[in-house]
Amino acid sequence: MYDTKEITWAAQLACIFEVCAKKPGNVHVEGAFSDSNPFDFFAGAVAMGTSFQRLDELSVGELVLCCIKDKSKLTSTNVNLGILLLLAPLCKAARSCEADGSFDAIRSSLEDVLDNLTEGDADCVYEAIRLSGAGGMGKVERYDVSQARAGIPLKQAMAEAAHRDSIAREYVTNFSVTFEISLPAIWEALNKGLSMRDAIVQAFLTILSEVADTLIARKLGITEAAKVSKRAAEVLKTGGLYSATGKAAVRKFDLYLRRIGNKRNPGTTADLTVSGLFLYLLDCIHKGALPSLIKRW
Repeated sequence: MYDTKEITWAAQLACIFEVCAKKPGNVHVEGAFSDSNPFDFFAGAVAMGTSFQRLDELSVGELVLCCIKDKSKLTSTNVNLGILLLLAPLCKAARSCEADGSFDAIRSSLEDVLDNLTEGDADCVYEAIRLSGAGGMGKVERYDVSQARAGIPLKQAMAEAAHRDSIAREYVTNFSVTFEISLPAIWEALNKGLSMRDAIVQAFLTILSEVADTLIARKLGITEAAKVSKRAAEVLKTGGLYSATGKAAVRKFDLYLRRIGNKRNPGTTADLTVSGLFLYLLDCIHKGALPSLIKRW
């Protein structure tokens, strides 16, 4: 099994690395929103530590809820609910599988974790969503998060929301975006010589080009979300982070996304970047390769 410390470090560092990279349309070290800044995200990463050290005793839902409660003592901004919903099952899976350097082993273990989620997990997640003050959730007829009790296991609750939320969809596809787009994009970018910060942005653009951001869709509609994905694909065609022309296109794309009060913020894409980054960093930490990776920042 992966060591609890390794898993915790990878989770916290993934959150920190992600917000330090200048991803278009998101909060980063040189770009804040009116209601959040990089230090909110740093605080959220720090707050995860205590609960993640209790991986062996907390369920997925309890882990999410405990982290949200701890986060609220450090920042009032909802900075990591989506991240926690992705990382909690991934961390439980890493803890229960053989640390053989195979991401397939984690994904196989993850399938068992997701299949064994309970109503209790759903109740905890519903409470975490309410405590986080997550906006734009809307109202649905069945199993709405405003209910005190979910009434169904967490995986089923996620299935109910999968058509409108990419994070929920991960629960019913065994984290297909994380394993099939996010992680490979990070791996490829680093293997092609990009710095860590540029590799994160390149991966972010890759995910966004292939998966319409559901946070944007909830705010502005799926048509607008699709337009944003098309523009991300166009940025990649210019070279992305591999060329001066591409980097100029990234900066222009960032300005476009930040108009109209940041409603085009691809926040769900940022969360999905973190989940792939977590897996990559966990592997590096386990192999003792993180110090050299950090030198490539």
